[in-house]
Amino acid sequence: MTIAFVFPGQGAQAPGMGKDLFDAFGSAREVFQEVDEALGESLSRLIFLGPEDQLTLTANTQPALFAVSLAVMRALDKEFHVPVTKAGFVAGHSLGEYSALAAAGALSVAEAARLLRIRGQAMQAAVPVGRGAMAALIGKVDLALAEEIVAEAQEAGVVVVANDNNIGNVVISGTKEGIDAAIAAAKAKAVRAVPLNVSAPFHSPLMAPAADAMREALSGVVIAPLAVPLVANVSARPVHEPARIRDLLVEQVTGRVRWRESVAWMAAATGGAVTRFAEAGAGKQLSGMVKRTAPDAETTALNDPEGLEAFAKSL
Repeated sequence: MTIAFVFPGQGAQAPGMGKDLFDAFGSAREVFQEVDEALGESLSRLIFLGPEDQLTLTANTQPALFAVSLAVMRALDKEFHVPVTKAGFVAGHSLGEYSALAAAGALSVAEAARLLRIRGQAMQAAVPVGRGAMAALIGKVDLALAEEIVAEAQEAGVVVVANDNNIGNVVISGTKEGIDAAIAAAKAKAVRAVPLNVSAPFHSPLMAPAADAMREALSGVVIAPLAVPLVANVSARPVHEPARIRDLLVEQVTGRVRWRESVAWMAAATGGAVTRFAEAGAGKQLSGMVKRTAPDAETTALNDPEGLEAFAKSL
């Protein structure tokens, strides 16, 4: 059995996430403390107590979800003797890629938390509030149909495929005018289009200023060799080289999250031959996406002490 640890992105957050891990394991508490110290504030208090409107600010959400994911991984390692090297691959959805890199030893917890705070702030500042938008195309839609919808709407404004999550779930991003036109084009093709309550048009060309900010932020960061290969969002293939990882993290800000392709490659016998995906962090959104792409694979959501114990015993 080949395992992949996967790490969630924005949308999985909720006040109180990770609190049972914090209460149960000293190793998990260490992670939250390291994140707090790196940011110079008590982010853990916001994670556990809210308020939700502050937690959902991008600059807070990104390091907060990271903290929960790394608390899971630290507890698995220290409490249950399940190191990241039990997996054949790591992968993360958008900001989850930083969680994957830290879990694999390429970034320290403190460094990754600081980078995600910069990333969140830069992504929020890249586009004035109200100018950008995102929408989810849901139901009878695949990447090819989503690309048709986007092509029809591009005269109205910027609009691109941002997240290819799985067949039946493709997210588009761009200017408000572009997204409105895409929603109308989707309706004409009997595709359900749901506007998303997000603060910026992530993974679109409009994020170019944020990509520049991350290029600068990453330029002085040492990326250590990975203990486990990363399947990158931008390429949907494994990557090992620190210099290439740095470039991909910059490209990822404006580029497409190729999650469906990443999962398909990991699950394929000709690819990673992964038969079990363990989602480390808040919620279980990725587990659902994985099942729709790789229905024969086993999925496990690791976000509470009981789940970690059961996972460790199953290995």
